[in-house]
Amino acid sequence: MKILLVGASGTLGQAVARHLGQQHDILAAGRRSGSLRVDLTDDASVRELFAQTGPVDAVISTTGKLHFGPLQQMTPEQFNIGLQDKLLGQVRLALAAQHHLNVGGSITLTSGIVSAQPIRDGANATAVNHALEGFVRAAALELLPRGLRINVVSPNVLVESMEAYAPYFPGFEAVTAQRAALAFQRAVEGIQSGETITVW
Repeated sequence: MKILLVGASGTLGQAVARHLGQQHDILAAGRRSGSLRVDLTDDASVRELFAQTGPVDAVISTTGKLHFGPLQQMTPEQFNIGLQDKLLGQVRLALAAQHHLNVGGSITLTSGIVSAQPIRDGANATAVNHALEGFVRAAALELLPRGLRINVVSPNVLVESMEAYAPYFPGFEAVTAQRAALAFQRAVEGIQSGETITVW
């Protein structure tokens, strides 16, 4: 398959690229790295991305910024970071991707465990991840008659990221990026659609 991977330079993205790259052709894209550059917060940038890739068999996103901070001090501007970047950025990618997928193609987005298990200072993350999963459930119903699929992978905090995020995830059992990458393989090569594939 020809797979477009946005966020390929991140911890999760690198693991997905290594795993799926064993059998598929990976087009690596990112904001500041990768063979292709894209800013998911910009419509024109996303359009240009697909102008460069042409038709693809799968699109994967493993990227998105969120705001972590106490609710008491949170501003609408801070909350908007997650809405514009991780939520609308991935939705923007999916909306464009549907028009550039080959028949039988798929879209796989990334949410996270806090959609179901909120953490301290994580109101933005929980709202954004939950919204992504809702979008995928609804979008799948409209994509299915066109022979297309969409899913979202919800990983636990990654072992490789615990040094930075451990204070936010007390008592959580971290998973390796390699284990999370298996879920993306299931989404791309499997038959399910509209599902949140958890890696907890």
